[in-house]
Amino acid sequence: MTTIPQLTLNDGVRMPQVGFGVFQVPDDEAQRAVETALAAGYRSIDTAMIYGNEVGVGRALAAAGIPREDLFVTTKLWVADLGAGRARAALEASLDRLGLDHVDLYLIHWPAPETDSYLQTWGEMQDLRGDGTRSIGVSNFLPEHLDRLAGVGSTPPSVNQIELHPALQNRDTVAANRRQDIATEAWSPLAQGAALDSAAVTAAAARHGVTPAQIVLRWHLQHGTIVIPKSVTPSRIAANLDLFGFSLDDAEVAAIDALEADGRTGPHPAAFNG
Repeated sequence: MTTIPQLTLNDGVRMPQVGFGVFQVPDDEAQRAVETALAAGYRSIDTAMIYGNEVGVGRALAAAGIPREDLFVTTKLWVADLGAGRARAALEASLDRLGLDHVDLYLIHWPAPETDSYLQTWGEMQDLRGDGTRSIGVSNFLPEHLDRLAGVGSTPPSVNQIELHPALQNRDTVAANRRQDIATEAWSPLAQGAALDSAAVTAAAARHGVTPAQIVLRWHLQHGTIVIPKSVTPSRIAANLDLFGFSLDDAEVAAIDALEADGRTGPHPAAFNG
């Protein structure tokens, strides 16, 4: 079975660098998809309240029989639960759906900056560490949002999960994460397939005898990024974890770096308020 590299977060928690995402996987399909991923060797599973599939994910975790300490489970607090007095209830509801007594990482899903409620929520998230979640972080936070969080309590986010792929490399946010010792995690690391057709990617895939998706995921890993590719196809689930028998050389990395095109596929965090 593949040995997945572990990154040590700024709070000392260790997180697999490759995980399995379940965005847009219906709840009645999530159990099978997650069971397939666990059987392939994944140990990190990323879900969210708004995905509507925490129940299916929890059933897969229970059925797999894998010791809880060997799993890393992430879920997220949705925009509707931002604001004073809501974080604990939101986490407890997610834990109930997952059938767990704790998650390993709990994220604020979006800053929804229109009301600045994420600041109140971050203060309350800090009380959840060790009491429902091992680690706390954010998702879709821009540098200005991270700077404002720095004035709330004493705990920085351990992770910032952002849209990140060759066409949208989010360099300012990645640099801000690095300055604050926040791990960068990529959602949509393959841009829903749009990142796979460029000559830089297909040529590297031909040279290494792997798929374009494996090339892009390997590019992420060599930049130190955590990735959570999603698929419901067993062969692709397995291939997306088979990233450690080859490496890209400097020229191949640079060629993919040059694909930056501000190609955002999801909402812009400065404007999205749920």
